[in-house]
Amino acid sequence: MIRLGNRIRLSRTDAARFTKITGIEPVDIKTFADLDDYVAQCKRHYWGVSQETKFLHWLIDRERGLCMGGR
Repeated sequence: MIRLGNRIRLSRTDAARFTKITGIEPVDIKTFADLDDYVAQCKRHYWGVSQETKFLHWLIDRERGLCMGGR
């Protein structure tokens, strides 16, 4: 991820990892709020209480954390 003040841009690698995990391409991610909205959208799309869903949500959260440098 590239950060300039409050603006961000996902690298191709970051976008590809999110797409591989979720099947949903992250588009127009320009702020941390946009990234959080994308994560919430993905979690809404894959909702449930199964172990698989919990694991997928964990993967999404982990990728977000890695992308943001632990922020």
